[in-house]
Amino acid sequence: MTRRAYFTEDHEQFRTTVRRFIDKEIAPYHAQWEKDGVVDRNLWRKAGATGILLSDIPAEYGGGGGDFLMGAVLTEEMMRGVHTGPGFRVHSDIVARYIFNYGSEDQKQHWLPRMASGDAVGAIAMTEPGTGSDLQAVRTTAIRDGDHYVISGQKTFITNGQLCDFVIVVAKTDASAGAKGVTLIIVETDRSGFSRGRNLDKIGMKAQDTSELFFEQVRVPVTNRLGEEGRGFAYLMQELPRERLIIGVGSVAVMESALDWTLAYTRERKAFGRPIADFQANRFRLAEIKTDVTVARIFLDHCITSYLAGELSVERAAMCKYWLTDLQSRVVDGCLQLHGGYGYMWEYPIARAYADSRVSRIYGGSNEIMKELIGRHL
Repeated sequence: MTRRAYFTEDHEQFRTTVRRFIDKEIAPYHAQWEKDGVVDRNLWRKAGATGILLSDIPAEYGGGGGDFLMGAVLTEEMMRGVHTGPGFRVHSDIVARYIFNYGSEDQKQHWLPRMASGDAVGAIAMTEPGTGSDLQAVRTTAIRDGDHYVISGQKTFITNGQLCDFVIVVAKTDASAGAKGVTLIIVETDRSGFSRGRNLDKIGMKAQDTSELFFEQVRVPVTNRLGEEGRGFAYLMQELPRERLIIGVGSVAVMESALDWTLAYTRERKAFGRPIADFQANRFRLAEIKTDVTVARIFLDHCITSYLAGELSVERAAMCKYWLTDLQSRVVDGCLQLHGGYGYMWEYPIARAYADSRVSRIYGGSNEIMKELIGRHL
């Protein structure tokens, strides 16, 4: 991989650390975790001890003191090997950012150091059985009762749901106020009334625990609220462009890896006495994929530099998420086809990439919603 201009020597040193951690602590065990449906809980503490969690949270809160690009490095390296089991991205790049940006000083001091060490695993509960990308329509309620909120409702498709020690819940504190009635509240998973449902059986990302969560009159103190009451939807909208950019980072990493695997395979695999890469039809398809991946990298780099300059708009982030994940599906499918029957075997990384990457067109806001956001700016 060619080093991009925005990465410094510190970023590349961090990349080396991440690669060594993956090689030692993730790659040898990932296949078993896929069978188990969850990673080993101790992996989180090992990741914390290595310094790869909360890499862009200031050191005063236990983080690495780096920038957004540190998280991008972690995402790239995890996705290049299709090591999708550990929910580090949700924990570090989403949950921690909500606490850092909107939490009180007490909340930051309490949660961020524990998240950085891996002693506390975080999750965020947005999606409900009847509500996906339309977050202002959530039905989970948080009713004020003196100095407490009483939370009732159900969430689903929650990454880290089986392992999390706390979850940021998207709830309605005013059911009649639409988007202005949405509030974010931290719920510790040892509170009475909270329960985990089944670990969901997915098409891909099988090692990543994804759960139903239930809240039956869970009482939490008002001090667990993130930011102001009724401002939750605004906070979500402010953070989602970053999340969508990270999804784009992972998509391009998968595409680049898929191309590398396919070039290696087609140069080795022979048919009629010569490598299948030498057949014009295959060579032309590889040329198309190479061009697609190159253009994808250029567009992603543009979006990253825009974000670093504070100029990534909601519209451009939606373009990034929609186009890169759609393209990823086509590229990975084309690469699997060039592997022939072996591409359908789980032992080949292209098969896992095919299954694991499909959800990227759904989470972070479905691509249909991305087109709607783009269309509003036409």
